[in-house]
Amino acid sequence: MSINKIHHIAGLTITAFVGIHLFNHLVSIGGADKHVEMMHTLRPFYRNIFVESILLFAFFVQIVSGLKLFKENRKSATSQFDKLQLWTGLYLAIFFIIHLSAVFSGRHFLHLDTNFYFGVAGLNSLPFNLFFIPYYGLAIVSFFGHIASIHSKKMKQSIFGLSPNKQSFAILTFGIILTIVIFYGLTNHFQGVTIPKEYEVLIGK
Repeated sequence: MSINKIHHIAGLTITAFVGIHLFNHLVSIGGADKHVEMMHTLRPFYRNIFVESILLFAFFVQIVSGLKLFKENRKSATSQFDKLQLWTGLYLAIFFIIHLSAVFSGRHFLHLDTNFYFGVAGLNSLPFNLFFIPYYGLAIVSFFGHIASIHSKKMKQSIFGLSPNKQSFAILTFGIILTIVIFYGLTNHFQGVTIPKEYEVLIGK
């Protein structure tokens, strides 16, 4: 099996999980309690030894194969979407390494529930949000940018009068809008979130 095929299969597995994860974040529009409630509903489906092991293996395969593909294709990428696929893939690989390390450190070393408050502590506190806003924002946009670039290659026909390239731009635009909406929820409608005492360790308090 080619490295492209392996990367694609791992990507489909990760996409399913990320879709659920982003939906959970979207629920935060209704408040932190709704986000936590939805997370507790969804966790039994993915936070069990079987599914979590598959996901971790998929992330490992995706990162390793993605970095190799970036190295192989970096000089040959010419079109906008070829370049978008490469650079969004590189950013996602870096993001996955940092994010997964942070989540498992929070769970096993800090003994925190890596829920809504774990994710938004830095996002709602100066000066940490100067890093976390672009860090999370670029991750979501890169996710949809990567899908958009793949779509531009795979799709061969127009839909509703939209060419494959225009469809891909629509996917990317949707990702940008969704990012703003999710940030609206994760920052309590841009007014900020009160961080519980046990999570203040994340922002140096």
